Amino acid sequence: MSVSETLPPQSGVSPDTEAELAELLRGGGDAWAVQGGNTRGVRCNAKTLSTAAMAGVTLYEPGALTLVARAGTPVSEIEETLAQDNQRLAFEPMDHRQLLGTSGTPTIGGVFAANVSGPRRMTVGAARDFLLGVRFVDGKGDVVKNGGRVMKNVTGYDLVKLMAGSFGTLGVLTEVSLKVLPRPETEATLVLNGLSDAEAIQAMAQAMGSPFEVTGAAHDPASSKTYLRIEGFEQSVSYRGGRLRDLLAEKAGEAEIEEAEASAETWRTLRDVTPFAGRKGDVWSLSCKPSDAPAIAERSGAQSVLYDWGGGRLWCLASAGHDVRAAVGVFAGHATLVRAGADTFDRLGRFHPEAPGVAQLAAALRHRFDPHSRLNPGLMARAT
Repeated sequence: MSVSETLPPQSGVSPDTEAELAELLRGGGDAWAVQGGNTRGVRCNAKTLSTAAMAGVTLYEPGALTLVARAGTPVSEIEETLAQDNQRLAFEPMDHRQLLGTSGTPTIGGVFAANVSGPRRMTVGAARDFLLGVRFVDGKGDVVKNGGRVMKNVTGYDLVKLMAGSFGTLGVLTEVSLKVLPRPETEATLVLNGLSDAEAIQAMAQAMGSPFEVTGAAHDPASSKTYLRIEGFEQSVSYRGGRLRDLLAEKAGEAEIEEAEASAETWRTLRDVTPFAGRKGDVWSLSCKPSDAPAIAERSGAQSVLYDWGGGRLWCLASAGHDVRAAVGVFAGHATLVRAGADTFDRLGRFHPEAPGVAQLAAALRHRFDPHSRLNPGLMARAT
């Protein structure tokens, strides 16, 4: 069963403007399931409130590496706009559609609401690190603006950081300002063959600690392949790829180098966790210490695993209903349920339970901005 089959009927509204959204939320009454393109499988027992109609890039300054867009703007539109000036979203947000069996169009508001960050996160930072400013409407119908087109310190709440990863429970994003980066001339991936999980973790750590600027490090136990990405000017990439291969000569075995588009396709596959797409079972994402990842993978009881972020992110494909959190036990990190049936989400919750102090603070923040719990009600219930 795909996540899309577990979602409630799509009934609700899609305001055209921020003013319409504010008026709607000031009206009180209804609870709302906030969504952008409805690609991430987030389900709530409420009417749908979509931001898809509030779309469009409102400002783009290539020289300043900044862009402003309404929350419902498709990610594809932003990527096309940036490509015209040879720029990109450096945190390479994942496209969940294949993995979750969903349709729709990913939006930039959804990316930041879920803090969606891909393989390059370990070197450039998460999506939230590129968010400069936000506009949103809170649960009371008040329009709030925080941050701007340049980084600066603020007093009180850092709403820019709070909104990233809040999954619409603090407010409905209407506009985001973000930092972008230049697109490198080319890329290449050194592929090591035949390493065990523990050997792959060591090789990735060695590569990331080298001076050769690795921007992606992943390992697929199913194929016994370990992937190390290098980006930049063509001559530099060629040189660094060769030096990295020499550095890992003892571990390299029958190493190969994927060039340009072949490399890009490999990382799209890893970014979107395509090896788990279409396969039966639940999908979990665990954040952990890379050195702990092989032991955690073994304890998880998963059918298949995939390592990203040099081992800092562990994707697990488990039997339907299997509680990976309980199987792994206490560890330095957290486990998020990404794909499952409705019953499993209801029983286990999407998010890892928070420490009591953190849970109390999070609940207080949600009450401050959404006192009547009208935005994505119950979504964070298992995290408190």
